[in-house]
Amino acid sequence: MFWCAAVAVALCYGISCGHLPAFGGPFHPYADRAVPTALARRTANAVASVNFDQRGFDTLGEEFILFTAVLGAAIVLRRARDEHVVSPRSGRVLPTVRLAGTVLLPVALVTGVYVVAHGQLTPGGGFQGGVVLATGLHVAYLAADYRVLRAVRPRTVLDLADAMAAGAFAALGLAGLAWGSAYLENVLPWGTLGQLTSGGIVPLLNAAVGVEVGSALVVLLAAFLDQALEIETG
Repeated sequence: MFWCAAVAVALCYGISCGHLPAFGGPFHPYADRAVPTALARRTANAVASVNFDQRGFDTLGEEFILFTAVLGAAIVLRRARDEHVVSPRSGRVLPTVRLAGTVLLPVALVTGVYVVAHGQLTPGGGFQGGVVLATGLHVAYLAADYRVLRAVRPRTVLDLADAMAAGAFAALGLAGLAWGSAYLENVLPWGTLGQLTSGGIVPLLNAAVGVEVGSALVVLLAAFLDQALEIETG
């Protein structure tokens, strides 16, 4: 049964690829529609327009895939009845590493916020900026120890932020329905092209994704680090 399905999928895929425009040719039907639509809706970054406006419903699904994956990992890695928490051991950190981490931590966090905030204007956005924020926060672990990281990333707060950001994306879509239009339809002024407030609802959806992705990755890494450094059996 599996091989029959695999052959059918491969056959359909091959037929579909045969109808694609020639590589390097002048015919680009998707770009011919996506780019003018992005500019008409005052979104300088056409990719952000596609992700959060033209096919925002797909992005909603992608966001909840991450949310569900992190939730599942957190459940699997939760502390069992025969496990207990111990104080993590501190390792030796070279002064140069500590200095570099102290300098890079705020730079990484500011960069992450910038990438999220300017997602509708320049390459980047909520997904990329959220990863930068989560990664930058863990510089504290490299430059100090796990106790410092645990102090600067309150897991309960980030659990709540993860859920609220995912819910905010879904709730913003309801504004379109309340306005008498379609789900995730823009209900805000388009603004001026090239400004932070341009793109209508795109900056808000972008920010929700940035918070959700950043919080989700920190929560996911916290579950693994807790198991590796704090939890013992017996």
